[in-house]
Amino acid sequence: MSTRIAFLKGHGTENDFVIVPDPENAIDLPPAAVAALCDRRAGIGGDGLLHVVRSAAHPEAEDMATEAEWFMDYRNGDGSVAEMCGNGVRVFARYLQRAGHVWEGDLTVATRGGVKTVHIAKDGGITVGMGKARLPEGDVTVSVGERSWPARNVNMGNPHAVAFVDDLAHAGDLHTPPPFTPASAYPDGVNVEFVVDRGPGHVALRVHERGSGETRSCGTGACAVAVAAARRDGADPAVTGTPVTYTVDVPGGTLVITERPDGEVEMTGPAVIVAEGEIDPEWLEQLAR
Repeated sequence: MSTRIAFLKGHGTENDFVIVPDPENAIDLPPAAVAALCDRRAGIGGDGLLHVVRSAAHPEAEDMATEAEWFMDYRNGDGSVAEMCGNGVRVFARYLQRAGHVWEGDLTVATRGGVKTVHIAKDGGITVGMGKARLPEGDVTVSVGERSWPARNVNMGNPHAVAFVDDLAHAGDLHTPPPFTPASAYPDGVNVEFVVDRGPGHVALRVHERGSGETRSCGTGACAVAVAAARRDGADPAVTGTPVTYTVDVPGGTLVITERPDGEVEMTGPAVIVAEGEIDPEWLEQLAR
């Protein structure tokens, strides 16, 4: 690597990301390099990494290139690959706007969880079409210490276990993955949300994100929580024909989630780019070996 590598830093409700623009998919980013870049002491620091690649240049996205020019090659903070990141899609769209690739209005973004529709509003808010929630059958239980709760299994392109609790402090430190049963429910691990009620149509959460630990926000998690809360409250837009909207407080801010009668879930929230710079190519090359 003879030239320095650009990066940016951004966040969506304080779920923060290292952004690496790489339109032609020319930069090698093995798990160790991603984890080092996301390290908050020895690297740049982030809950995850947004690798910005043209869909046609990435083997996992080339079949989506006719629908979406850009592919969000998302990685967790530990370097592992993830299907989707809702806050990440908003920050990804904000980067594309900053770089002059897109403008206010509608665009599409390819992800491992499928093609997502995005709307950049004039007021700065970004709405992401998160797709339809799947609600796998079967009982799930999550635990913290001696406490345990039934959890709703919700899949938003990635897996979630949503547990309603009396106090968010009962979630513990969330540094390590909360145990769950049965193991067969989530063979590849799971994002776990602990949820309390704040009022009608208003909830708050804490989350352990698979591969990242506790984060300040989780977009897919907020969507999973809104869907689980709606079903708990007896609301199913597919049955009533009426959209259901929940305000979801996360430690880093607030997201607004709407489930439409056709099953599509929309998430609206902020996205901010806070810095940009260059990565030392020799340091990154050593990590890639």
